[in-house]
Order: sequence, then C-alpha cells, then structure tokens
Amino acid sequence: MEIGESKEDVAASLRGVGYLADTTTAATVLLAERLGRPLLVEGPAGTGKTQLAKSFAEVTGRRLIRLQCYEGLDEARALYEWDYRKQLLGIQGGSAEGVFGESYLIERPLLEAIRASDPVVLLIDEVDRLDVDTEALLLEVLAEFQVSIPELGTVRAAQRPAVFLTSNNSRDLSDALKRRCLFLFLDYPTPEREAEIVRAAVPGLLPHLAGQAAAILRSLRRLDLRKAPSISESLDWCRTLCVLGVEELDDAAVDGTLQVLLKYQSDIELARKELLGT
Repeated sequence: MEIGESKEDVAASLRGVGYLADTTTAATVLLAERLGRPLLVEGPAGTGKTQLAKSFAEVTGRRLIRLQCYEGLDEARALYEWDYRKQLLGIQGGSAEGVFGESYLIERPLLEAIRASDPVVLLIDEVDRLDVDTEALLLEVLAEFQVSIPELGTVRAAQRPAVFLTSNNSRDLSDALKRRCLFLFLDYPTPEREAEIVRAAVPGLLPHLAGQAAAILRSLRRLDLRKAPSISESLDWCRTLCVLGVEELDDAAVDGTLQVLLKYQSDIELARKELLGT
C-alpha cells in the first residue's frame, strides 16, 4: 500500500493509524518515500520518532525490522554472525565442508533487511549511541544496500527497504551519514497540537482537560528536569486523570499525579516548587 500522493494524503494516512503528523513531517516522509532515501529523524527523547517509523510500516503494510543501537554494538549483532555451536557439531560429525553455508548463517537486522524479498521498513533506532566504527559499517550498508560476506560473496538487496534512523542528538553524527539521509527534526509539540494528540488518543478525557494538560506539560518541559515528560508519558498521565475521575486540573490533582509524568524525585520536587509553589 502506498503512503499517499501528497503531504495531505500522508498526514491523513498516518492519522488513520493514530499518528498526528504536522505538515513538515508529512511532506518529509513523502519525499523520503518518493526519492528512496533514508530518513534521519532527530529530536528529544519521547517526541514520536520511533513511532513515526512504526506508523509508516503499519500504513504501508510493510514488515518492520528494528535495529536497536547501543554503545558497543558490533558487526555480529548488527549484520550477521555464524552459528559456531552448529558449525562445531558439523565438524564433529565428520564433515568440515560447508560449515559456512546458508544454514549456519544467523541474520541480524541489517542483513535481514537487505535479504528480505518482501517490502520492509528498516528502523535503526538511536543511531547516535553507536560507536564510530559501527557507524562506518552502517554507512557502507546505506550507500550500496549490499553486504560482502567473505564465505558467501556479495549479497545485494532484492528491493530497497524504507529506512528510518532516529537520534536523540546525544552526539553529532558524521557528515557522511547525514549526506545519505533526508533530515527531519521532531520537537515536543505545541500545546495546541499536544491537546489534539491527547483528545485523539484519550477520548474519555473531558475536552477542556486536554488543553489544561498541554499547558502544564509545556511548563514542565521548560524546567531544568533530568527527564522531561515524553508524549507517551503525557498520554499515560491523561489516562490516569480519566481513571481518577478528575474534572479540573487544580493544584491538588497535579500534585497527586506528578509521579506518572516525572520519574525522578528531584524532578517532582522541582515541579512542585516551580509550578505549585510548594
């Protein structure tokens, strides 16, 4: 299934699976799809970067393959490795030939996406957590969408996957990686858009509370917190308000539910001081 013919179509398609994209997001997703370019999505944690890739996969009916990046991720975990235990059993069985064949190969996300015969979305999540050497490997894959396996030869992509990379901007990515991608920055939504997101995702919330909640969230994110509330945490908070039957977001309601939004005691104390004066 296609994502759409215009940015309006893209926004409507994403909205249909619960993702409210603004005009810039919808237009950039459309361009990445039309040009066949990877899309690098940067921004603070919890702004919907990963969910954008998941929603794109859902809209287009493509299988999602996810590579979760972390410090120390190496080629064996990102690309492929050999099943050494199975190889050892093969050797012990008397046949040392062929132990580097297909049946001994363990695909990791990058190779799985390249070898996929069906349309897939490759999500490379938190790419800024990679070591420089692994980022170089990623560059090689994204440049040609092929992998050289010494024992098997060169594996080329039968069809080019749609690629999303996310970054929390914890470090600068290389210019070479950025050159290969289209770029999108996702910040926390405006209060108006966050209220719209809340109303769509938490239909049981009293309509006027969505605006009040969005205003409080904006104030919280302006504080010097260890961890600002993500969009998913704001939705959890609004669901909590529904469960508790809150009809007005007064100081007592906010104070009694801050632990749903904030995950550090120091942040809760700062919020109480700055927002509630306690």
